[in-house]
Amino acid sequence: MRSPAESWRASSTGGAELWSVREPASRRGTTASTINRAYRCLAEHGVIVLGERRRARIAPDGALAAARFLEPQRAFRLAGSDDPALQIVLDHVRAHLRPAVVTVGARGSFQGVRVLARGDADGAAIHLLHRDGTYNIPFAQALLRGRGPTLIHLWRREQGLLVPPGNPAQITGAVDLQGRRAAKREHGAGTRVLLDRLLLEAGISPDDVPGPELGSHLEIALAVASGIADAGLGVRAAATDLDLEFVSLTWEHYDIVLGAASLPAAAALITALREPAVRDAITALGGYDATNAGDVEDVTRPDRAHHRPAVAV
Repeated sequence: MRSPAESWRASSTGGAELWSVREPASRRGTTASTINRAYRCLAEHGVIVLGERRRARIAPDGALAAARFLEPQRAFRLAGSDDPALQIVLDHVRAHLRPAVVTVGARGSFQGVRVLARGDADGAAIHLLHRDGTYNIPFAQALLRGRGPTLIHLWRREQGLLVPPGNPAQITGAVDLQGRRAAKREHGAGTRVLLDRLLLEAGISPDDVPGPELGSHLEIALAVASGIADAGLGVRAAATDLDLEFVSLTWEHYDIVLGAASLPAAAALITALREPAVRDAITALGGYDATNAGDVEDVTRPDRAHHRPAVAV
């Protein structure tokens, strides 16, 4: 039997034929003209495609259109991590699609899953590296046990050290942050978790690396550009915006975790992620791979935790 996420993914592909109007009319005890009107209504809302000489079929994104049609006013409450590319998606949804997406809670992956776990959000954007070396899936499985843990894939993104032009301190990795001031994300942010892990792997206590704690990748870049910090961990796009140099360290998976029951409310978000223009705008930022953006994956089974290892540079 299919899980809700598997059924969603299967129906989202579209193409399945519907009954001729006579069969549902007979089953429901109504007239063919009533079914015809229903089919036309579904076609007008993008749920199905009507053919002149063939049966109606589910539209390519019929499941998404159906979700918008059935719950046009329900906003998807999104908590979690800060990311420059995510703003592109949210702006597109707000300008062109319904239902809306609203952000809730403080930013950061830890804060996001906390808000999600207590039911104050429908989904959380996270990039959390588990101790087994994989991203996001183990956390979704643990926190959403019994709720159909599901991922909406966003993208892979490149994380590294932002340094001043010319890289005067010749910083090549976390080991070179010893004795330097490093701009850091706040505790609970996925980028802070990654930085602390990199420092520990280099034999450095995170507490021994001073520097300001900041709330976004842009603020990390501003701290380096203004000389407040010698370096900071962040995404490539933040370095590009302020003409900083970038020392690439890893590519990480960035996803939205949610329970399967919240998938219908995420319909507009998924539609935006699949738009070629949106993907192109994300890729243009630099350091993003949006190939699988909008894919929905059921991660209920424990073995799903081991198919996406972190990718070091």
